[in-house]
Amino acid sequence: MLTAYFSSIHITSLLNALPSNIAQGLIWGVMALGLYITFRLLNFADLTVDGSMATGGAITVMLTVNGWNIWLALLAAVAAGVCAGLVTGFFNTKLGIPPILSGILTQIALYSINLHILGGANKALPMDKYNLLLSSRNVLQAIIAGGLICTVLICIMYWYFGTEQGSAIRATGCNPAMSKAQGVNIGNMQLVGLAISNGIVALSGGLLSQYSGFADVNMGRGAIVIGLAAIIIGEVIGDALLGKHMNFIGKLSFVAFGGVIYYIVIGVVIWLKMPSNDLKLFTALIVAIFLAVPYLQKQSKTSFRKAGKRSQLNPKKEGGAKDA
Repeated sequence: MLTAYFSSIHITSLLNALPSNIAQGLIWGVMALGLYITFRLLNFADLTVDGSMATGGAITVMLTVNGWNIWLALLAAVAAGVCAGLVTGFFNTKLGIPPILSGILTQIALYSINLHILGGANKALPMDKYNLLLSSRNVLQAIIAGGLICTVLICIMYWYFGTEQGSAIRATGCNPAMSKAQGVNIGNMQLVGLAISNGIVALSGGLLSQYSGFADVNMGRGAIVIGLAAIIIGEVIGDALLGKHMNFIGKLSFVAFGGVIYYIVIGVVIWLKMPSNDLKLFTALIVAIFLAVPYLQKQSKTSFRKAGKRSQLNPKKEGGAKDA
């Protein structure tokens, strides 16, 4: 059994699938950059992304098949994502609904909206008929386009979150009480942060629909898990490589890189011919492992420090006993 299993696995099949994994990882890296704004900067558990990603894909496909330029279609997708984020922010800041419930409400509403946009559960986007930015028909072009989009987006985010408004958003997530005491309207900052976050997520949905050649109302299901996986993987790798020297642009870069690593890991799982029905299970396990790594590292450092302090105190006690 084992001999037959290992003989059916060839390293060439993994290497052949690697470029496609990288291309998809870069698209999900864009999504992770949007989620990073709410998850890390705002400290806001936003579940809107599962819906806004599908909205971005649906609008991109429908406008493209109706003759719109692909750049204008993506811009419209970003605008729709911004509106979705504003709705979630309105629920939370103006109506007092908790963050998680606010995102869930918007996500549920977007499901019906996406059905209306697509005119059904899904819509195909013929890759050969339209001039797309990226597609699975040309993986190398998709990697280059995805890499350029990630790079430009990281640079824009690095610049923006260094401005007065961007710094106010970061301060709101870090310490809302202190920010409010300094005159920052934390409600408005949450609205802006959620809008930008979901706009970027919708952009990734538009890119994914181009690469896949279709849009589906369920294409964003589980997106928040993949985005969190990319963020955690990127942070763990970044801390391991750069440690205290990792600055903000480094964090953003490793978040996007985390999406690539995640999809490479998924590619390895598929290459090992694990049951496709268990793919979500493996995703949850991967996220759990990388979430646990920072905690376990802190625990090990703390235990070593305690052991060091004890070893320093024990000789004194022994010396005092001898003197007595």
